[in-house]
Amino acid sequence: MAKLLLNMRMVPEDEADEVRGFLRAHAIAFHETRPSRWGISYGGIWVSEDADYPQARRLMDDYQAARQSRARAEHAQAVEDGSADTFADMFRREPLRVLAVLLGIVGLLLLVALPVVLLGRAGT
Repeated sequence: MAKLLLNMRMVPEDEADEVRGFLRAHAIAFHETRPSRWGISYGGIWVSEDADYPQARRLMDDYQAARQSRARAEHAQAVEDGSADTFADMFRREPLRVLAVLLGIVGLLLLVALPVVLLGRAGT
């Protein structure tokens, strides 16, 4: 029975290509499922043979550790040279989106605080 190796939700295409590449390089049979039309399933990369799954999992763990350290190093370099995105950069680039998110956060905080306010008034 096939086993899911990588859920494709929010996976960049370069990462999916690299996973396909190391599976092919190690002759591990795999297949893919595509995302559903309505967004219920995001698709995935599946190892076709149960016997290959432990090796595929080890390769995936090694790959993810290497990718994580590479991404952290790139981010640290961007912070050091001043090219990393800041809140001000995001606000300048997409002010309406940032304001909408901030208003959403404030709205949720008010909804969370509403029972406390209502109970405080009822107790007096």
